[in-house]
Amino acid sequence: MDENYNVKYEIKKDWWLIGIIILIWIFTFAIFGRLPDKIPMHWNISGQVDRFGSKNEIFILPSTITIIYFVMLFIPLIDPKRANYGKFAEAYRIVRAVVVIIFMAVYFASTYSALGYRIDMNRIGNFIIPFMLIGFGSVMGKLRHNYFVGIRTPWTLADEEVWNVTHQVASKIWLIAGIIGLFASFFKGTWVTVFMFVLLITAVMVPVVYSYIIFKNKGE
Repeated sequence: MDENYNVKYEIKKDWWLIGIIILIWIFTFAIFGRLPDKIPMHWNISGQVDRFGSKNEIFILPSTITIIYFVMLFIPLIDPKRANYGKFAEAYRIVRAVVVIIFMAVYFASTYSALGYRIDMNRIGNFIIPFMLIGFGSVMGKLRHNYFVGIRTPWTLADEEVWNVTHQVASKIWLIAGIIGLFASFFKGTWVTVFMFVLLITAVMVPVVYSYIIFKNKGE
């Protein structure tokens, strides 16, 4: 284990996230008997259920959350750039927290919908996307060269300077996109959902293209 990234220490710092995961599992087993045999599993762009599944599928999201969290916790140990994780350990904790909170929000919203409560999944999604953009954008510029976390294009991975510049720019783009999305999320309508996806795709693609441009210009 690299001294710059200590899993035991990270687990101590993530005590509250692990607590959330445990509570999700407790909640799941507690309400399992109250669920109908068929539960909603997917919603279309209009917020209407377009797929139902067995009540046993209620375990999919808790399992996904648990697996993703522990993969994120341990994956730096196999990263050739693992020594860099110590330089952005706090930012990486925020990344893990944002991921867990997003999945938790989706899980509880879908579960309460399965229990018969009226949940507007489109509104939930329209709040989640700005939260994700702002959460990731707030730490994007602090991420250091690695193979698993951040904007991993052939050009950012090939050149550490390109990585740093790209992530500085991406941080601003994601924050701006998140703030715009936050305002838009207070409106209703299918157009808001479409707008959120356009906003998300733009926030992802612009830094990717930018990384190529600065890499190419640097080589000239």
